[in-house]
Amino acid sequence: MNVVVLVGRLTDNPELRKTNNDISVTRFSIAVDRQFKSGEERQADFINIVAWRQSAEFICRYFTKGQRIGIEGSLRMNRYTDKEGNNRTTYEVVVNNAHFVESKRDSGNAGGYAPAAPASAPQSFSNSDSGDFSEIASDDDLPF
Repeated sequence: MNVVVLVGRLTDNPELRKTNNDISVTRFSIAVDRQFKSGEERQADFINIVAWRQSAEFICRYFTKGQRIGIEGSLRMNRYTDKEGNNRTTYEVVVNNAHFVESKRDSGNAGGYAPAAPASAPQSFSNSDSGDFSEIASDDDLPF
């Protein structure tokens, strides 16, 4: 079973691109904190991510640099030969689902980056979603 679940911060603003067949795609990386013991310095791993179609559009529309994101997907290994004839291997996570992992209020007060999303944004996106987003209540209207 090839299942990857990550929570991290975007290292840059995701940029939406189109293939020659007009398919949406975005590639970005997230910084994922490693577990650490008291007294140790925090460390992070930088994980390459790729999202296609509606997932790519969702991520590019609602997420910005520094914001926390939850990713569910699968690990893909790519092998190729570079210009010098050396064999290379890269790894990336292909997104199946993307989720907000912090409230609009939390993201607005920490780190100085943009809020998680406008009030009408969905809380998560799955490739199986139809692409029609329903409106949700803002954080200020919720009783908790």
